[in-house]
Amino acid sequence: MTDGKLAGQYFDAAIALLRRVRDEDAETIEAAATLLADTVEAGGRLFAYGAGHSSLPAQDLVYRAGGLALMNLLVVPGALGVDVRPATLGSALERVGGLADVVLETSPLRAGDALVVISLSGRNTLPVELAVGARALGVKVIGVTSVAYASETTSRSASGTFLKDHCDLVLDSRIPVGDAELTLEGIPAPFGPTSTVVTSALLQAVVATAAGVLVGRGIQPPLLRSGNVDGGHAWNARVMDEYGDRIFYDH
Repeated sequence: MTDGKLAGQYFDAAIALLRRVRDEDAETIEAAATLLADTVEAGGRLFAYGAGHSSLPAQDLVYRAGGLALMNLLVVPGALGVDVRPATLGSALERVGGLADVVLETSPLRAGDALVVISLSGRNTLPVELAVGARALGVKVIGVTSVAYASETTSRSASGTFLKDHCDLVLDSRIPVGDAELTLEGIPAPFGPTSTVVTSALLQAVVATAAGVLVGRGIQPPLLRSGNVDGGHAWNARVMDEYGDRIFYDH
């Protein structure tokens, strides 16, 4: 098998998952978009969290061209990605009980806000406790996870539950357990992860739909433009000035 054939197989696998999410999650995407639009209209703030590689789709929502300016990253130092040494420390922090309470106590999250919690497996303590604690504060929680993990793995939370059990809405990424789509004779481990591609697309579909919902209500969605097009910086400065009390990444 050539590398070209493997590349084609990877694209086919990713495209198949994207089509499945598009078709099977359509109603939930609409509901999640409506939740975000409701939050924006009511004066709430938007936040996203993900640990490890699940932080990549969260970061993809924040301060980006074509995205909602009100989306902020909920940062957990050391658990954001692979920027810590050793990288395994980030994975270990996801399993620490009580850390979510400290994060929430020191974050700007408050009742009326919305929080997107991204965890592929949904089994680790931190995302589970973040969802529980945020909802206790009066925050609406959208969980983004692969529901398959709940039936094929065990929870690492003391509660024995998964992220999906503590959300107002759950977006199922449909990623198979193990997050690897390809196999090849001579390679003992499966390879070709698709969770970042699919989860990012899923969430961008939610944001796009939310923008449409807001326009349908006569509300101009607070979208950012690329700073690499003429007038982009001036546009973004106006948006940030208007919504400065709901944006936390510019100061």
